[in-house]
Amino acid sequence: MSTESLKELLIEELKDIYDAEKQLLKALPKMAKAAFDEELKAGFNSHLEETKEHVSRLERVFKLLDEPAKGKVCPAMKGLIEECSEILEERDASSVRDAQIIGSAQRIEHYEIAAYGTVRTLAETLGEDEVAEILQTTLDEEGEQDKKLTAAAATVNEAALTE
Repeated sequence: MSTESLKELLIEELKDIYDAEKQLLKALPKMAKAAFDEELKAGFNSHLEETKEHVSRLERVFKLLDEPAKGKVCPAMKGLIEECSEILEERDASSVRDAQIIGSAQRIEHYEIAAYGTVRTLAETLGEDEVAEILQTTLDEEGEQDKKLTAAAATVNEAALTE
């Protein structure tokens, strides 16, 4: 679909991130199950609950914009998740694999941060203040998740040194 207005662009970008979040809902349990470090496992499970809230917020955003809540395939997230799946298949459980999983998870977070920043700014430009506020809340949470992954990496990387 060719977009002819900023509002159409906003809707298209929201469909993309909506699909990305739905893909992540399926991937996070696998990441949690594969994590060797118990705190990392718990972090992924916690992020799963947060991601459910992100999906719910996006549904609220679609409603505010009088649009149906539906996604369009997000090839970027699909690729990022495939990359993570390869890590899970190629290596046995270890701190080194956890370090790889964290790297993959951070790439996913950085994609989400970029996507939410884009839609938030589009919403602001269009004067959709309530939408922008909702998206900013999720953007803030994605940033916090990235910080948690960085902290987990410090612990996991230390453990990986001894393997």
